[in-house]
Amino acid sequence: MSIKEWIIPQDKIFFDLFERLSETVVKGSNELVLLLDDYKDIKPKIQKIKDIEHEGDEIAHAIYEQLNVNFITPFEPQEISRLASALDDVLDFIDGTTRRMEHYGITETDVYMHELAQLIQLSAVELAEAVKHIRSIKDPRLIEDRCIEVNRLENVADEVLTQAITALFTTSDAMNIIKCKDVYDRLELATDKCEDAANVLSNIAIKHS
Repeated sequence: MSIKEWIIPQDKIFFDLFERLSETVVKGSNELVLLLDDYKDIKPKIQKIKDIEHEGDEIAHAIYEQLNVNFITPFEPQEISRLASALDDVLDFIDGTTRRMEHYGITETDVYMHELAQLIQLSAVELAEAVKHIRSIKDPRLIEDRCIEVNRLENVADEVLTQAITALFTTSDAMNIIKCKDVYDRLELATDKCEDAANVLSNIAIKHS
């Protein structure tokens, strides 16, 4: 057994929690896509997303609690805190966006909402795969390649947002413009949070391999 393995708690609770949290983000992103693909009878679907967001909050809180009670951690406490926060924020933006859509009385979705949701979903899957590899970093490229893809997807989301807003301002319904722009912005912010998580994972891969 190496010195590093001896020092780090053998249950490696942080890795278990991060895997659970990243899987919860995937679950939330899947439900977002399902909601937008079939935007009918939305209340129970939005509630399901809220329940998933609450599950993510509980996991993130457990991570912060472990930081308070564990003197030895597998990575820097700041890295652990930033990763937990970014992953949890993705769920917050997914949940917040769907609830705003309901409050705004949005009755139908559009191609830009669908594209942004799919980019969130793809990013979440990449993050979950990257998180699996921080448990034992034998080849940092397995993490870095996933993070590069998340960064690429975030750039695509920026382009989709630009297209969405450009198209939106060719319309004349001021109230609809305000509502839809807020939805687009929040979906794109979820991809920003995915990128934040990817940047933390990339730093971990470089520093701890």
